[in-house]
Amino acid sequence: MEDTIRFDGRVLFLSDDPAIVRRQLSGESITRAQAGALRDNVSTDEITPVTVMLTYDERLGRYPYVGFKAGNEMPIGEHDVRRGGFQVTVAGKRYGKGSSRESSPLAELSAGIRLIVAESFERIYQQNCDNIGILTTTDFGVLDRILAGESIPITEFLKGRDALTQQIIRSGGLLAYSKFAEWPAPLAPVEAADATPRTLVEKIMARRLHPATPGTAHGDGVFLRVDWRFSHDYFTGMCAHLMHRAFGEPAALHDPARIIAFQDHLVLAAQSFPHVSQGLLPGVANLTSGHREFVARYPVLAHGQLAQDGEPGAAGADGICHALMAERYALPGQIVIGTDSHTPHAGALGCLAFGAGATDIANSWVTGYVRCKVPQTLRIEIDGRLAPGVTAKDVVLHLLRLDAIRSGDAIGLVFEYAGSAVRAMSVDERATLTNMVAELGGFTGIVEPDEKTVAFLKARRGIDFTLEPWVTSDPGASYRDVIRIDAASLTPMLARPGDPGNGVALAELDAPVAIDIAYGGSCTAGKRDDFDAYHDVLAWGVAKGLRVAQGRSLFLQFGTMDVHAYCEAQGYLKTFEAAGVTLISPGCGACANCGPGQSTSAEQVTISAINRNFPGRSGPGSVWLASPYTVAASALAGRIVSFDELKATVAS
Repeated sequence: MEDTIRFDGRVLFLSDDPAIVRRQLSGESITRAQAGALRDNVSTDEITPVTVMLTYDERLGRYPYVGFKAGNEMPIGEHDVRRGGFQVTVAGKRYGKGSSRESSPLAELSAGIRLIVAESFERIYQQNCDNIGILTTTDFGVLDRILAGESIPITEFLKGRDALTQQIIRSGGLLAYSKFAEWPAPLAPVEAADATPRTLVEKIMARRLHPATPGTAHGDGVFLRVDWRFSHDYFTGMCAHLMHRAFGEPAALHDPARIIAFQDHLVLAAQSFPHVSQGLLPGVANLTSGHREFVARYPVLAHGQLAQDGEPGAAGADGICHALMAERYALPGQIVIGTDSHTPHAGALGCLAFGAGATDIANSWVTGYVRCKVPQTLRIEIDGRLAPGVTAKDVVLHLLRLDAIRSGDAIGLVFEYAGSAVRAMSVDERATLTNMVAELGGFTGIVEPDEKTVAFLKARRGIDFTLEPWVTSDPGASYRDVIRIDAASLTPMLARPGDPGNGVALAELDAPVAIDIAYGGSCTAGKRDDFDAYHDVLAWGVAKGLRVAQGRSLFLQFGTMDVHAYCEAQGYLKTFEAAGVTLISPGCGACANCGPGQSTSAEQVTISAINRNFPGRSGPGSVWLASPYTVAASALAGRIVSFDELKATVAS
């Protein structure tokens, strides 16, 4: 990359005011002061909504920011960024919040954006920018210099970045760097050479470092040998496209038996209102074709779509990638990466699992290594006993409303969950804690493995697993901070529409909230324990003569076919039928705005057990987040209620 960079294009301020955005799109150039308040928390769902992620190459340049919300409007349309000649985007805090989709920076790059200026960035988004060749900075002084017409030295974009990341940025991206790097074959895990007390994640990383690692202090960039690498149908084609562009085709995959390709996100598109009504199914077929071509061409593991006459329903998948990784593959002490921000789900088993962008995954397919930074760890100690009906989901929604989390202080940290309440949780419940580290802004989540982990592996996989003594955090390990929570103080929680951080205790609602749709499912809430909770509520309701409230719908979607088999064996399906539930085959479905359970109008209100409720995430309506107990109880009541509140209402 050149030593100095000149930005001759225009600057696009993502303002809170839609009128200011429209003025820029119409050709007016404005100053930072004229832009007013900048949007915080611009999510990847807004940069590239799932309904436009139907290609995996430079054609994405038509779409950046078409889901961006200013006020109650979405002022940016197709082609607007490219036609406007914009080269620089400017926003507020936590830019790129949400998923690991590299579609977002690829769309920006393909539309002409070369630099993002923001007050802070989400970890995966910024790393994706580094990998693909978009520059980023939090220094608004650089923006002032660009607006004054200066050329900017490349060193300005290297400040505060670790040595490895600087090399990648100078190379113009990860794959350009990777083609000339040394990639020794992964060897057996190596013990750390000194006796410094370490956290569990630090110990896992120390055993799998690339031998030429320049530094291992917190914040240093490193390459790690990986045990499992996976992609799903939204991104397999993009990963393959990037890999072939850099390494030629066919590429020489490293250890393809430990590469997994999942069909889960798009398998229910034919039942998705926007995909059918907007004529998006040909685009879905394009992504699916890219996924299937990779699976057919290379000897990787694959979990595909169910046969059309599979039960329940007419389509679906073996399961959602994160749930299947925990049920079938990940083991304590391993490293797992995937093309999805909820990859930390598997951290419930005591492994290091984190989301990565398409470029990182493409690189790992060939090299066996993945790049990340050595993270600091935030310890979450939850002691005491959770009240009946209060779940791991309520714990996470409580964490999300804390000022330290909302301000972005936990971005890029490991969330290490501990304490008596965590030890009492099943692995399924622990997976909710680690899964939603994506919403908390962390690098990953992890729970130290114990006898419950061993029992889970025996029950789900039939293996007798022996925990090695090193798979634990050392006494005296260093933590960035410790958050202590009294489990007994927690009550059922909600997140108001628009952001998972809009937390509120259900008991604090100042007015009844009527609902149209209740949805239980997704990787976060489609596990066995989640279905135990749905069944607890619905079995009670059926015994009291209750069904899903008139004019409302309750959708329950299995996370995997194993969960469906469990529910069938437990006799749950009869209860669900009696309660008026619509059952859905495994897949990401409404959580990815791609299947039954979506809203179809802005007026509809959904109560959902999914992990995030960004604008447009599950349709045009508003989405409240809640636990499985609250979702099922609200479906019976027709309004948002806790299970205890519902029981008290019926008893009176």
